[in-house]
Amino acid sequence: MRNLFRFIRRYHFFFLFLLLQVVALLFTLSSQHFHQAHLFHSSNTLVGHVYQTYNQVSGYMHLREVNQQLLDENMRLLERQRENFLITDQQVFEHQDSVFRRRYSYLNAGVINKSVNRRNNYLTLNKGRLHGIEPDMGVITGNGVAGIVMHVSDNFSSVMSLLHSDMMVSVKIGKNDHIGTLQWEGGDYRRTVMSYIPPHVDLSVGDSIFTSGHSLVFPENVFVGTIEDWEIRRGENFFTATVKLAIDHNKLSLVYVVKNLMREEQEELESAAPGGIQF
Repeated sequence: MRNLFRFIRRYHFFFLFLLLQVVALLFTLSSQHFHQAHLFHSSNTLVGHVYQTYNQVSGYMHLREVNQQLLDENMRLLERQRENFLITDQQVFEHQDSVFRRRYSYLNAGVINKSVNRRNNYLTLNKGRLHGIEPDMGVITGNGVAGIVMHVSDNFSSVMSLLHSDMMVSVKIGKNDHIGTLQWEGGDYRRTVMSYIPPHVDLSVGDSIFTSGHSLVFPENVFVGTIEDWEIRRGENFFTATVKLAIDHNKLSLVYVVKNLMREEQEELESAAPGGIQF
C-alpha cells in the first residue's frame, strides 16, 4: 500500500492530466454535434469490422455443413437424370409415368486415402456397409469416373481406382456412339487410353468420351474425358486413343457411389443363357 501511495504521489501530475483530458473530451462531445457524429461513425466502423470478422470465421466453421448440403443437392440432381431410369415404352415420355423405373441411386462419400503414383492404385472412402455400400458398386464424381468398390467394412470402403491395371470401363465416343474400352497403362495419372476403336471411325482432337452404359456398374453418359491423340499400334487393326481424364485423381476428395438397383435381375437373366452371356 505504501508503494502504491508513493507511485501516485510521484506521477500525480500525469494522472491529473489524464483526468482533465477525459473531462475536456466529455464536454466537447456533449456540446459539438460534429464530434458526436464522428465518434458514432468511428464506433460503427469498428463494430462493422468486428461483425465482418465474426461472420467470416462463422462461415468458415460451417463450410463442412455447406459442402454436405451441396453434395446432397448434386446427388438429387444426379438421380433425376434420364440415364438413371429404365424406359419400358418408347411412346411415353412423362417423367412421372409408370414406364420410368429407377435403375440407379447414389450415395455421397469422402475420400480419406488415395494413391496415384503406383501401377495399381486404390481409394479409401469414409462410408461402408452400414451406409449401404457393397462391393462392385461404381464410384464417380460430378464430372468423371473414379473407380469400383472392391471391399467394404462397416464404416469404410476400398475402391479400385480407374488408375489400376485391372480396371476396364466400357466407353463410347460422344459424337458417334462408337464403343471402346478404357484402361490405364500407367505413367501419367491425368491420361489413359481407349482401345478397340474401329479404323473407319472419324476421330478428332477434343472428342468427348462417355461411359457407354454397357455394364452393370456405371450409368450411361458419365463424362470421362477428351481425346488428345490416336494411332494404330503395330500388330493391331484398331485405333488406340489417348484420353485426357476429366478429373484429377490426385485431388479427389468427394465422390458418389452408384448403386444399380436392377443388377441382380440382369445378372440372373444373363447367367440363365446357355453358357452364360459374356461381355
